[in-house]
Amino acid sequence: MIDLTIDEQALERTVKRARQRRILIPTFAQMRDPQTIPEEIQQRLRTIGLWDLHPLNLFRITWKNDIKTGLYGKVNFLEFPSALSGVKCRIIGLIGKYFPTGSHKVGAAFGCLVPRLVTGQFDPTTQKAVWPSTGNYCRGGAFDSALLGCSAVAILPEEMSRERFEWLHEIDAEIIATPGSESNVKEIYDKCWEIRRTRPDCVIFNQFEEFGNAIWHYTVTGSTVEELFTRIKGDEGRFAGFVAATGSAGTLGAGDYLKRCYPYSKIIAVEALQCPTLLYNGFGSHRIEGIGDKHIPWIHNVRNTDMIIGIDDEACMRVLRLFNEQAGQRFLIGSGISEAIVADLSLLGISAISNLLAAIKTAKYYELDENDILAIPLTDSAEMYCSRLEKLTETAGHYSETEANCDCNRYLQGVGIDYMQELGYYDRKALHNLKYFTWVEQQGKSVNELNELWNPRFWNDLYTQVKEWDELIERFNERVGLSIE
Repeated sequence: MIDLTIDEQALERTVKRARQRRILIPTFAQMRDPQTIPEEIQQRLRTIGLWDLHPLNLFRITWKNDIKTGLYGKVNFLEFPSALSGVKCRIIGLIGKYFPTGSHKVGAAFGCLVPRLVTGQFDPTTQKAVWPSTGNYCRGGAFDSALLGCSAVAILPEEMSRERFEWLHEIDAEIIATPGSESNVKEIYDKCWEIRRTRPDCVIFNQFEEFGNAIWHYTVTGSTVEELFTRIKGDEGRFAGFVAATGSAGTLGAGDYLKRCYPYSKIIAVEALQCPTLLYNGFGSHRIEGIGDKHIPWIHNVRNTDMIIGIDDEACMRVLRLFNEQAGQRFLIGSGISEAIVADLSLLGISAISNLLAAIKTAKYYELDENDILAIPLTDSAEMYCSRLEKLTETAGHYSETEANCDCNRYLQGVGIDYMQELGYYDRKALHNLKYFTWVEQQGKSVNELNELWNPRFWNDLYTQVKEWDELIERFNERVGLSIE
């Protein structure tokens, strides 16, 4: 369980900082159902841009931002038609672009930060927040830190997209670029240990081990998918499963929630075929940005995972061009895909494309039909990868409709059921045991702590702790004592 011991002196300083910067903190209940947010806050949001560095944008950490009104509406989602996916199964994607920073990772960062903030375990007046990441998480953490007026330290691999670094510079975060690509997570951990030894004023919020990451997705993302499914399922709809790239494994926490609601649904973990850590205990480097690997995250509830799928990064890059190059869009429209759907395909970043391809493979493997619904997160949008598209043009040349035809038929609709593994009990136990080598040998966890993660009761108790968090958030806001004008 997450330690909620209160440091009263640090908490009082944090309350004063929040009062000075006019910060109130939303509860998890409000992020699930933003219509419960006080009316005065909702009206004030009409005058604030979605990505503005404004404290009230904490109340936009939700899947339900209405970008037309500036307030809240229904769940932001995109349904991929069968004419595009090539399968009968309905695939729905939750849109991450309409969060502050343009990615739902700002919610994961919130989930890691807030328990320490409202207990005084993190003091923004004296400490710096360190955000180890492969991209979007450190952006979310830097955003939250800037609102608090505290220094953010963003750690991310040097080979991540240019747009990530430019945004972090703009927000005035300290940037530490570690060697390698998204596959090089250990190098990020090594830098964290160096900071622990040399910079005592720093607090590390490691998304790969902070349970607040998984709890945020369990509580907010999971319930959002449930609400969306209930609304669109029709008379015979079946929730078939939740498909998401492993990354920090926080997003897979939504699958834990959904499996409670729909016990026969599947949780599908996706990784790059070029670095098949779960699939083959493998290693390597890949281009599906933001899904760091070569280890099993501490917060991955592997006992609840049903299948692993490896996705070829070349397929993702090809589909990225198909969805965003003019020739690709012309081909899709000429193939019968509506202009509205084609325009929305820019809402998929590279990892979102990997999720879509994995969902198509899942639908083919389980022979799902038009009554089955799979959900995927669209973590970020193509806006974060314009430099990647430019590079692809430089290296591969001008994109043509002929190439679009080939890419659609081979890499999108033509994906097969290769590189997939259904997990039995001991398959899951083997993945759980792999945590030992990263977390016990390298990162200081104990064997007893590791064994606890295999116990389903641990996760049941963990996810219910959010009720205590909301109580602490409400008390914190009462002490801040702000009125919104």
